[in-house]
Amino acid sequence: MNLSEALKQVKFDARGLVAAIAQDAKTGEVLMLAWMNREALEKTLQTKDVHYWSRSRDTLWRKGETSGHTQKLKEFYVDCDGDTVLLKVEQTGPACHTGNKTCFFNKI
Repeated sequence: MNLSEALKQVKFDARGLVAAIAQDAKTGEVLMLAWMNREALEKTLQTKDVHYWSRSRDTLWRKGETSGHTQKLKEFYVDCDGDTVLLKVEQTGPACHTGNKTCFFNKI
């Protein structure tokens, strides 16, 4: 499937965003949830370097651009409704900004 066809599968919300779940391609562990706009999705699919949209900073960012904890896209999925994407990635270093391997370390 080409880039144009892949983008047609994604339903962006009113703000132009889609939820993106990053999962370790080797272990299956869920690493984080972030947001992507069309540009982040295009750059990710074109370069295989995962890009996200920062809602707090209102800007595009490449995962690991300051920390070195990068994500390399291995597989890309869209859920049945088209409103969430799943990125199977090769994670370098911890995924969470806290230094934890995953953002999901708070068991309740």
